[in-house]
Amino acid sequence: MSEAQQGKTIDSPAAGNGPIAKITNLLGNWKVKAGLLITALVSIIIGLALLNFFWAHIVAGIGLKSWSSRADAQPIECMIKDTNSDGYVSCTALLKGEVVPLECGSSIFNLGCRVNYGSAASPPVHPPVAN
Repeated sequence: MSEAQQGKTIDSPAAGNGPIAKITNLLGNWKVKAGLLITALVSIIIGLALLNFFWAHIVAGIGLKSWSSRADAQPIECMIKDTNSDGYVSCTALLKGEVVPLECGSSIFNLGCRVNYGSAASPPVHPPVAN
């Protein structure tokens, strides 16, 4: 080999200008790395905050669907939060054409619902006998 040939290097035109090289150069910048890291951390924090806020609603919805499937009812909806801090979220279902008020557990350890008649008396177990 001659001295002129030894000093030459083979440069392909795509080696320094290709899309992979541009991405590599972009990710080599510390500002881009810091921006991506901060964006990821903020996204995780917002995601956890939203999960925490909607957790009671999600768990109550699971309980409502379970109760509705066993009672042959149609689930309607649950409130977003436990409004009176008793561990239950207010939900409603449609059973035989009537809206049934329910209280569904807001903890993963208390799945399921109970019928909430409120201040009204519970319905009679047996219909009254006519004399």
